[in-house]
Amino acid sequence: MYRNALLGGAAAIAVAWAAGPAAAQETINLTAATGHPEVFLWVKHLKETFIPTVDAELAKTGKVKINWTQGYGGTIVKLGSETEAFQQGIIDVGQMSGVFNPATMGLLNLTYAMPFGPPDARGVTAAVEAALTETDGALTKLEEATGVVYIGGGIAIDDYNIASTKALSKIADMNGVKLGGAGPNLAWLASTGAVGVQGSYVTFYNDIKTGVYDGNIGWMTANVPAKLYEVAPNWNQTHFGAMYIGGLGVSKQQWDTFSDETKAAFKTAAAVYTKAYFDEQEARYEAAKKTLIDAGGKIVEFDPAERSTWIKSLPNPTTAWTKAADARGEPGKKVLEAYRDKLKAAGFTFERDYLAE
Repeated sequence: MYRNALLGGAAAIAVAWAAGPAAAQETINLTAATGHPEVFLWVKHLKETFIPTVDAELAKTGKVKINWTQGYGGTIVKLGSETEAFQQGIIDVGQMSGVFNPATMGLLNLTYAMPFGPPDARGVTAAVEAALTETDGALTKLEEATGVVYIGGGIAIDDYNIASTKALSKIADMNGVKLGGAGPNLAWLASTGAVGVQGSYVTFYNDIKTGVYDGNIGWMTANVPAKLYEVAPNWNQTHFGAMYIGGLGVSKQQWDTFSDETKAAFKTAAAVYTKAYFDEQEARYEAAKKTLIDAGGKIVEFDPAERSTWIKSLPNPTTAWTKAADARGEPGKKVLEAYRDKLKAAGFTFERDYLAE
């Protein structure tokens, strides 16, 4: 009996040893960071939705665990240096946005080349992601240029308008007015007499307060949390449209080491991230509008006829964008055509067909 017990114990140890390697958990160290702070919904949900969903998906089998290092608001990567940070291995997971990385991620600025579009942020995002994924070579070229794999998680911001120190309801009101904005949207001011000044939400409040410029091109759910109504109380509804600002990316060097299960977890989390972002953005919009008005802000509707004149007189915004995409070897015009056609199929037609010119 004693011998049998020994043999039984040895067998159990052998089984445990055999099972050990299969049950071992892989730990991956990843850094997720952004230049923007958590007050912005796309950063908030990177931290609160995307990362916890990745962890929850991986926990279903327990084969992989990620040890996250997180840094937001420029603590690890400065705004506008995201591409270099990915390439240098400073960050592994983050947001891919062409607005502040135009030289390498400019393809993602496609909606900025098609202003005065629909205000529906979800619809814009769906059309963009379909255009990017269905246009042969689009995402491949982006990956080659950046070393970053686009995994989805696309988002758009609510209808762009102009906040300013004085009311703007017609083109003549804009003459000489200085407006802060990110590079791609400053081109929308051409032919209006307004002066575009490079800036971002990091500096808008102080720059308007100190007179560097007289307002900003922005969107309601960012302007109100930033309390820009205190320095630029007029919300001038020019209706540039909702703008796609990018999606989520993973360093290709890291992505290529992931198992299929890990890749699937990231893509699932990206889809959950997008939904959570839009759910909160839509809930916040009306509340932000009420806050603006309650705080003394004023909604100013830009005259529709003046808006039409503006659209017609605007130098074709697709020209320079397409030329830059061509220089990077990207199928720029095909992406824009696909985006336009997706929106048309969904029921929206641009007042001016830029691509037919």
